[in-house]
Amino acid sequence: MSTPAGTALRPAAGTPHAGAAPAWRRVAAQAAFETRAILRNGEQLLVTVLLPLFLLVGLDRVHAVELDTAGASRIDFVTPGVLAVAVMSTAFTSQAIATAFDRRNGVLRLMATTPLGRGGLLAGKVLGVLAVEVVQAVVLVLAALVLGWHPAPSGIALAVVAGLLGTAAFTSLALLVAGTLRAEGVLAVANLLLVLLIVAGGVLVPPAHLATGWGHVAALLPSGALGDAMRGALLDGSIPLGPVVVLLVWTVVLGWAARRWFRWQ
Repeated sequence: MSTPAGTALRPAAGTPHAGAAPAWRRVAAQAAFETRAILRNGEQLLVTVLLPLFLLVGLDRVHAVELDTAGASRIDFVTPGVLAVAVMSTAFTSQAIATAFDRRNGVLRLMATTPLGRGGLLAGKVLGVLAVEVVQAVVLVLAALVLGWHPAPSGIALAVVAGLLGTAAFTSLALLVAGTLRAEGVLAVANLLLVLLIVAGGVLVPPAHLATGWGHVAALLPSGALGDAMRGALLDGSIPLGPVVVLLVWTVVLGWAARRWFRWQ
């Protein structure tokens, strides 16, 4: 069928218009995909859920590991640190590995050219991290309550704030590592760094309880700051200013570095 010159064909009334979905729906769909990808992956599930759960039960029940709890029960003392480990495992280790292999396989470059765009892709990844952290928190909190955990009621909301600050810092670190190293290197670095931070990063054991000298270093690491913030919130009902400043500084520095050096392919 022909039309007069300069006259555009118009769809009939009621005909749906083709086009991209609204931005929020695209980001939500990507976030749901990222969440499912983590929770359906056995290795990722081991790091994000089973490892923190093992630490929680082990540190509470295995008294061969001596802890200076400063008068608190073992479960009250270890739960904040384990929740911090959960944040680290998802925001850093899991996200760094997933993003690195997406980058190697060309997924990032491809997705960046879709209506989702680079900003939408990154937003979906961050929301996916937060969704997995909610799952982690539900599992760990229920397990801790069964073991006799009694958190400071006034600190629960502050613990959420501490978790968000830690998520921002460790997601920035994950993107920096994933965007600059080869995928196989990221796999090794992310897992090794998680183990080192758990053992000596001041997350499970307060930096003040570590060896003289190293404790001051650990307090300036994002792991030590997150652990101290979580312990302050859930043991004392308040977050010390120092850990908050440390986490904010790390977020700004790592975020700038990731933006500067992240390679999409």
